[in-house]
Amino acid sequence: MNSANWEKVLVLQTSFLGDTVLTLPLLSEIKLRFPSTNLAVLCSPLGKELLQDYPGVDEIIVDDKKGADKGLLGLWRKAKALREKAFTMALTPHKSLRSALLLYLARIPYRVGFRQSRGAVLFNRRVHRDAERHDVERNLSILEAFGIKSEECQRILHLPVNPTQQDFVNRLLLSLGVDLEKPILGVNPGSVWPTKRWTAEGFARLIELFKQHYDCEVLLFGGPEDAAIVSRICGLSGGSAANLVGRIGLRELPAALGLCRVLVRTDAHRRGTERSDRCDFLCHNTRAWILSLLGEFHRIGKGASLSALRLSRRKALSLGNRRLYTSNQTGKCIPSGKAVDRSGLKNTICRFKPIQARVCLPLTF
Repeated sequence: MNSANWEKVLVLQTSFLGDTVLTLPLLSEIKLRFPSTNLAVLCSPLGKELLQDYPGVDEIIVDDKKGADKGLLGLWRKAKALREKAFTMALTPHKSLRSALLLYLARIPYRVGFRQSRGAVLFNRRVHRDAERHDVERNLSILEAFGIKSEECQRILHLPVNPTQQDFVNRLLLSLGVDLEKPILGVNPGSVWPTKRWTAEGFARLIELFKQHYDCEVLLFGGPEDAAIVSRICGLSGGSAANLVGRIGLRELPAALGLCRVLVRTDAHRRGTERSDRCDFLCHNTRAWILSLLGEFHRIGKGASLSALRLSRRKALSLGNRRLYTSNQTGKCIPSGKAVDRSGLKNTICRFKPIQARVCLPLTF
């Protein structure tokens, strides 16, 4: 493809906030290979807040498809606005019909997307979407339409921290009585999907375990929709965790997560990947350890054994052989995986897939 087609490029990703984060390597790779490209991102209102400090993005355009831009009339207005910007090319890892139709109505000459998209017929170039690949690699595979293999790309998730926001977060935590010299652990109890949510009692007990085995501070993260459960967790844990809900926004979130050594969250994804939760990848980017609670088996070292057990479609948490919490009224616990002999390992977090160990990470402070 003629390099002139990279003159003004639009990347569309209007799905969940976590999907926007997973698109960051694609944005970086485009800017790295085509530095003169004027790169714009079409994202959700929350995505705009998160991307404000991201380098390499020349313009952020909001598609409020659940608000001002919803419906056919909103779609038409947004397409007209994009048409006036005269983009030379558009790429989208989002496979919805609306996304493909929006780019088509905007009359962008070159439109690239996945073959499995509901609107694939509206793309000029289509790439196979491999569901078995990591989300980052799958998003980067869009570039295979131009002969660029994802294996040749940088696959680092990096969301820079604004120094001003870091200073704000540090001062906030100090005002809440958080000792910044101690190891900091984060807990994000929220989830978009109700089936992935755990109980406030379970999280409160987990915080108690952290406090019991480590001299640490615990931060509670979440959006406005998580305020009720986070407040309840704070109450059940005796106020031993700092509640950040409503005190920081998405722009400050990377700064707060960057202080965490461990981030606990509810979603458990295949292949040990964190996909849709807004905190996970930001924390992973700062080299913090990710600890999933649901659907997989975990062990926390230093004398404690903390297991997340699968209960058909219900969840349980146990400490050793003593059950701490279960949502199954029958009380029958069925483990999702078998422990693997890790003799000689201390202070470790072990993540297991059924039968086979997934990853083992040192929990050292």
